[in-house]
Amino acid sequence: MESWKSVVCLAAFLGSPALAHDDAYLDTLKAPHGGQLRMAGPNHYELVVVKNSKTVRENPIVVYVTDHAQNSIDVQGAKGSAKMAAGQLKATSTLYPEGDNRLRGFAKYASTPGMIVEVTITLPGKEAETARFTPLSKPASTHAGH
Repeated sequence: MESWKSVVCLAAFLGSPALAHDDAYLDTLKAPHGGQLRMAGPNHYELVVVKNSKTVRENPIVVYVTDHAQNSIDVQGAKGSAKMAAGQLKATSTLYPEGDNRLRGFAKYASTPGMIVEVTITLPGKEAETARFTPLSKPASTHAGH
């Protein structure tokens, strides 16, 4: 009976996509466009922000959408938004499809290490999916064993 429970627990652990790609693991991967990767439902989002804007000004926000194998997900007809917070500054940007798997918007922000960005994208016929980014902070761990 104990071995049966072990098999069920192992199957549940291995079958859980949330455990396979948590934020710490994604921070160990090199993002294709130099941004930060996060899970959003069944997809990966890569957020790219300007990294050297010392003053608050209008800057682009770009999000690439892929599946687990880094295959592009078509974003034509998608709707998106990005909510940014950096210290006392808060901004919201509407993201528009631009190319096969890319959405782009603009917001007034400076490149600060404490920046937090919440991206929500609704693909046609799908539920909205949200991911939270800290695009300019350094990862806490490198998972040297992976």
